[in-house]
Amino acid sequence: MIAVVTLTAMTAACTPGSKQLASGIDLANLDSTYLPGTDFYMYATGGWQKAHPLTAEYSRFGSFDVLQENNNERLRSLIDSVAARQNEAGSIEQKIADLYNSAMDSVKLNEDYRGPLQEFLHCEGYQTSPEVTAEWLSNVWPRMQRQGVSGLYGMYIGADEKDSKNNLVYINQGGLTLGQKDYYVDQDPKSQEIRTAYRKYITGLCLHHGFDEKDAVRIAEDVMRIETRIAFSSKSRTELRDPEANYNKLSYDELKQQFAGIDWDGFFRNLDMEGVTEVCLGQPEAIREVEKVLREETPEALQNVYLWHALNMVSSCIDDESRALNFDFYGKVMSGKEEDRPRWKRAVAAVESGLGEALGQLYVARYFPPEAKERMERLVANLQVALGERIDVQDWMSDETKKVAREKLDAFYVKVGYPDKWKDYSDLPIGDSYLNNMLAVGEWEIKDMVRTKFNKPVDRDEWYMTPQTVNAYYNPTTNEICFPAGILQPPFFDMQADDAFNYGAIGVVIGHEMTHGFDDQGSKYDKNGNLVQWWTEEDTRRFEERIQVMRAFHDSIEVLPSLHANGSLTLGENMADHGGLMVAFQAFENATADAPLPDIDGFTPEQRFFLAYANVWGQNIRDEEIRKRVKSDPHQLGMWRVNGQMPHIDAWYEAFGITEADPMFVPKAERVTIW
Repeated sequence: MIAVVTLTAMTAACTPGSKQLASGIDLANLDSTYLPGTDFYMYATGGWQKAHPLTAEYSRFGSFDVLQENNNERLRSLIDSVAARQNEAGSIEQKIADLYNSAMDSVKLNEDYRGPLQEFLHCEGYQTSPEVTAEWLSNVWPRMQRQGVSGLYGMYIGADEKDSKNNLVYINQGGLTLGQKDYYVDQDPKSQEIRTAYRKYITGLCLHHGFDEKDAVRIAEDVMRIETRIAFSSKSRTELRDPEANYNKLSYDELKQQFAGIDWDGFFRNLDMEGVTEVCLGQPEAIREVEKVLREETPEALQNVYLWHALNMVSSCIDDESRALNFDFYGKVMSGKEEDRPRWKRAVAAVESGLGEALGQLYVARYFPPEAKERMERLVANLQVALGERIDVQDWMSDETKKVAREKLDAFYVKVGYPDKWKDYSDLPIGDSYLNNMLAVGEWEIKDMVRTKFNKPVDRDEWYMTPQTVNAYYNPTTNEICFPAGILQPPFFDMQADDAFNYGAIGVVIGHEMTHGFDDQGSKYDKNGNLVQWWTEEDTRRFEERIQVMRAFHDSIEVLPSLHANGSLTLGENMADHGGLMVAFQAFENATADAPLPDIDGFTPEQRFFLAYANVWGQNIRDEEIRKRVKSDPHQLGMWRVNGQMPHIDAWYEAFGITEADPMFVPKAERVTIW
């Protein structure tokens, strides 16, 4: 995924034979106290960082966040315009207005939440009666599952990675409130501090909702024990990046025979999914541990962990005290934030979460002109040409593999702006209770997934982001690249800026997403989206040699004292950044070959290309957020998406006259040579 930037067009160029176009580069973003070859990131973004210090609301604030803030204001304006009207009951406008208003009504949230919460949890305080526990596990817990509460493993329906035209049921590891195994198993002081804080959060939220101290502590103990058990058998984020190792297809009968400790018939029947014939079991070791947990833990302990998952899920959409406890842990401890987002931003996010495509229709109508889509489609076509040229000149790729790679490139399914068909929310009930609304959204999303995907072919026209999202993606099973309208706006994509800017900013985004089709994961899928070996063995060997250079380079980066980047976890994104830069620069050269751009403000067009790219990643970030992202984020930190990439781009050396005397210099023989 690509984040985006806000730049201000300050100067202008007159391209021969065309109208005057803006430079797109804000000179105030630069910091001339740094030299390009010493620290290009600070040289290009140091001024921006000084002008955008971190506020209490943010653990990381970057140029992407500036654009997101602007988008929030746009979405708020759209929602306010709908909420101010009398809307027909059951209309999408009524649902948008009522969901937003229910999130904004602080009086109702704080005074009337107990009734809906009690109905949802279906227990008062701690109940140890075996009969009550058995009834709760048999009836209450299945209902919670239908409302989206996570259990001890996950399930979703998506494209069969080896039969990409058809959907398949996936069973995957889950049950970890902290999201990944590292937080449970690592023994460094920071991880231990987080576990201590997590226990405190569990206990505090339970005390707030009526459990006495002894029972709250017992719930925390059960949750920590069971989640830690599952964590030790779960795969790390890096291990999850291997698609072959996480594809284990079984018939439904084989699943029930080999993992008989789980009531699969009851699980699928509860979700209206009778008729399962095949499943893909992503991480068998974790599911095996779930079997042991279900067999060895008491019903009371199981009730406690399920009850906790439910309470944690809804803690941010009930009373202010619950929200504060949630923020103290996830916001302050995990990310280093000092202050929660204002209520209106949380309310906008709720509408985005629950009615995203409905809001997207309003957004596109007001903010996305057709000419922007047309120019973007031309840019994509130019980048496809450039990537094809890059493929043709690679000496490590055989002619046989080049031919198949070209076929995959030609088969890219390009999505720009917004979907051709929109989600139908007609059967999603929205009223005046924020908690009940969000539970209804969770239940609707599961029902929608089942009715549109279960035992059905893949819909290639489905979008995996809303149009207003400030991001982009590549999906290997449909071999598609998608650029929502949210990212296609000034100053990241600027209809008034020249090619040096647009190819350096949005052009690299396009190239990045295209290159994902050929990174260490995407390269394992063919043009039809099937997980299959299409490289020759020799090409694979040479490819692995080159990506090892990228992996080792990023492993060597010390992001904080004694904390290094994870070159394996970030490998795919680093390769896509490298490929995006190489492909976009070639496309830029192609586009300006017959009409070279002039120098502006002392910068050549080539220099402005790289400055535009670097400004995408300008940001300030707290140490806590750095630690969290190094553990969990497959994207490299912003600083190193610049300083970790430039030393491997020959054109950057030429543009800024970088020599071996510069600290960032890497000998040519040691640079990444993939694209």
